[in-house]
Amino acid sequence: MLTDTKPKNFYCIGVSYIKADAQTRGKFSLSQEAQIALLEEAKENEFEGIFVLSTCNRTEIIGFADHPFQLISMLCKHSGGSVEEFARVSYVHKNQEGIQHLFRIGTGLDSQILGDYEIVGQLRSAFKVAKEHKTTNAYLERLLNCIMQASKRVKNETKLSSGTTSVSYAAVQYLIKNLPDYNTKNILVYGLGKMGKHTCKNLAEYTQNNLVTLINRTEQKVDEFIKDHTTIKKALYENLTTEIANTDILIVSTGAATPTINLENISSDKELLILDLSVPANVSKEVQSLPNVTLVNVDELSKVTDETLAIRKREVPFAEAIIDEHKQEFNEWLNHRRFTPAINALKQSLEAIKNDEINFHKKKIDNFDVDQAEAITSRLIQKITTQFVKHLKTEETSVNQSIQVMAKVFGTNLQTIDAAENH
Repeated sequence: MLTDTKPKNFYCIGVSYIKADAQTRGKFSLSQEAQIALLEEAKENEFEGIFVLSTCNRTEIIGFADHPFQLISMLCKHSGGSVEEFARVSYVHKNQEGIQHLFRIGTGLDSQILGDYEIVGQLRSAFKVAKEHKTTNAYLERLLNCIMQASKRVKNETKLSSGTTSVSYAAVQYLIKNLPDYNTKNILVYGLGKMGKHTCKNLAEYTQNNLVTLINRTEQKVDEFIKDHTTIKKALYENLTTEIANTDILIVSTGAATPTINLENISSDKELLILDLSVPANVSKEVQSLPNVTLVNVDELSKVTDETLAIRKREVPFAEAIIDEHKQEFNEWLNHRRFTPAINALKQSLEAIKNDEINFHKKKIDNFDVDQAEAITSRLIQKITTQFVKHLKTEETSVNQSIQVMAKVFGTNLQTIDAAENH
C-alpha cells in the first residue's frame, strides 16, 4: 500500500524593502561566506532543496522544510538579525504563494524600483552557488528555468524595463534634482563592483561633470575601467581620507559587510554629501551625526522617480499574463512529475491482471485468439490510465488522496515524488 508520508512544503522566507528599512535589512544581510555556511548546514541536515538570495533590497531563503521556522532559525543564526526582529518585518510564502512570489521577483514586479532587472542576475548567481554546494534539486532547477524564461519574455515583449531606473541611476538623478551646480562639484566614487560601475556610467551619460574620481581597494580594476572611461580620474586606496577631504560628493558602493567609511575618514570642516548605495550600510552611524555631512541611503534614493515609471506601471498586467503562462507550465510539469510513478505502477498492476486473465482463458477456451485479446485489453488499459491522468490533472483534485484510493482499489504500491502540495 501507499506509504502515508507527508511531503515537505516549499517556502520563501525573508525580509525585503517592503517592510524592512535599510538598517534592518542590513542586519539580515548574508555575506558570501555566511551564505555558504548556511548552505553547508542545510546539506548536513539533509534539506532536500535550498538556496539563498541576499541583495541590497532583500534576503531570502528559498527551499523545502517541514516548518518555515527551520529556515528562519538558519537565517537568524548566520546573520545579525533576531527571530523577534524577523517576526516584525518578515514574510513567509508557502507552496503556490512561494512560486508566485519568485516569479514576481524574477520579472522585476517586486523590485524596489519597478522593472529593475538586476535581480535576475542575482537570482541566477544565488542558484549557481547553491548548485555548486549540492543543495538544489530538480524542482528548484525547473522553477528557476521557468522564471528565467518568463523574465526574458517580460523584458522583450513589454515596456516594464523601459527607460533607466536603478539605485545607481537614482543616485545620479538625486544629484541632478537637488544640486543646481552638480556639474562643477568634485565627485568621488568609492567601490567598483557592479553598482560602482553603473554609477560611473550614469554620471558620464546623464551629466557633464568631468570632476569624477574613482577609488577602489583593488587598483587593477580601476586601471581596467578607466581605459574605456577616460574622463574619470583614478585615486589610490591609501589616499582615501585625503581624497574625501577634497571632494564635495562621496558615493559609496563598496558592498562590504561592515562600514568602510568611518569618522576618521571624514573632515569636520567641509560640507559633504554622501550617497551610500550599499546594504548593509557602508557608512557608519557616527558619520551621520556630523553637522557638515548629509547622508542619503538606498531607501531615500529609491524614492527618486522618473516619468518612465508611469509607463512601466501600465505594463504590469501584460507581465502578469506572461507569468501566468510560465507558472502554469511549471505546475503541469510538477503534477506530471508527482503522479507519473503512480500511473506507471497502476499500468503494471493492470497488465498483471490482463496476463492472468489471458492465461486463464487460454486454458479454458479452445482456439482462444491470444493476439486479439492482447489488442483489446491493451486498449482498455490505455483508456483506463488516460482517464486517471485526466482526473489527476484536474485543478480540484488532491493528487495524494486520489493515489491512495487507487492503491486501495488495485492493491499495489502507487507512489508520488515527494514534492510540495500543488493546491
